Amino acid sequence: MEEDSAEEERGLWKLSVDGSSCISGSGTGLVLTSPDGWTLEYALRFGFKATNNEAEWEALIVGLKISKHLEVQKIEASSDSQLVVGLVNGEYEAREDSMAKYLTHVQSLKSAFQVFRVLKVPRAKNVRADQLSKLATAEELKKNQTVLVDYLERPTIAEMYVMDIDAPQEQN
Repeated sequence: MEEDSAEEERGLWKLSVDGSSCISGSGTGLVLTSPDGWTLEYALRFGFKATNNEAEWEALIVGLKISKHLEVQKIEASSDSQLVVGLVNGEYEAREDSMAKYLTHVQSLKSAFQVFRVLKVPRAKNVRADQLSKLATAEELKKNQTVLVDYLERPTIAEMYVMDIDAPQEQN
């Protein structure tokens, strides 16, 4: 049993996420760390108003998508959001439609990983992700020279409506 646990830990990437919503805007921050200590820090500003809970979900989703793109096999995500962690781990039931959609989206990403864990951490243990989320919502983004701050047009769970258009066929 201990060998299985040690094997599961080998190659484990750590993802710390946080979301922020305030008067000046909404955004997320994340820190992704490889098993050998390589670190990616990322801040994402939203082009839409989000609640704190929605920002927390977006942070987790973006972190998982980046991890998947990097072909990470084992991921342990940490968040200070009791709601998000509780929903992902099946401890809570989604009562709002948007929370259920976010949960479904995260569950669809889960299959990309051999090991997938989401842990609740105290806010004090999530400092850097929190700082990045605050950076994403800061007014002074133009002064930022060291951290890539990206922009998200609409919520991840927003449905894209595509209409099929049939062109009239020429008759001979």
